[in-house]
Amino acid sequence: MSYLLDNQQAEAGDRFAALATLFNPSTFRHIEALGIGPDWRCWEVGAGGPSLPAWLASQAGYVLATDIDVSWLPATSSEVRSSEVRSSAVRSFEVRRHDVGAEPPPARDFDLIHARLVLVHVPQREAALAAMVDALRPGGWLLLEEADPALQPLVCPDEPGPEQRLANKLKRDFRTLMAQRGADLAYGRTLPRIMRNAGLLNVEADAYFPMTGPACTMLEQATIAQIRDRLVAASLATDTEIDEHLANLVSTPLDLATSPMISAWGRKPATS
Repeated sequence: MSYLLDNQQAEAGDRFAALATLFNPSTFRHIEALGIGPDWRCWEVGAGGPSLPAWLASQAGYVLATDIDVSWLPATSSEVRSSEVRSSAVRSFEVRRHDVGAEPPPARDFDLIHARLVLVHVPQREAALAAMVDALRPGGWLLLEEADPALQPLVCPDEPGPEQRLANKLKRDFRTLMAQRGADLAYGRTLPRIMRNAGLLNVEADAYFPMTGPACTMLEQATIAQIRDRLVAASLATDTEIDEHLANLVSTPLDLATSPMISAWGRKPATS
């Protein structure tokens, strides 16, 4: 399975920034509820950009940020803008290149392991999940967050006119590309079950999706720009349609929504 949204593309930075604005507050809320403290060891899997590991480093004692492509991660957290974290006490986090589906855990005995929008793109999902559970200390927490495009498939849930219909048409085309590459468009809703099957306890979950605002527009612009060549090559959309949609994003007040983000968390048994 090839990843449609390649981190090497220039638009990846805009996507990371938009995702951070849209979903970091929800992620932070979940992590705080799990009781993160200054003695915790944390592993941020598939970090992408620096905002999540930087915030974790302001809360925990040790943070490891990994990704198969670490080009968007700074060598040290001192390179991260202070506006990207909610604490003035910015401590460093370690960065390593790592493929969670193909390589053993880079370390062990973590109090918290977090992955957002990662597993759905990993061909070896079961192996990746097993590796993360194995790397937890007894009593440690795993927090997984995945989108579920099949649960709410529209980018414009309110579709009063041709601009919204075009946006939703291109969203359907995007889902087609994802499915062709093996992405499970209903994967988010399965997180509680697969976490229980992995032996985790106290499993809970919720769902959240933003609707309307500059970050939603930025995410849509960056995503369409990244996949436009593949949409055209697959004869799913035309350049004219894509150019019209991108122009609409600038000129028309579209109420854009994301797919629901399913957050699920569970705890490794204290004795294993």
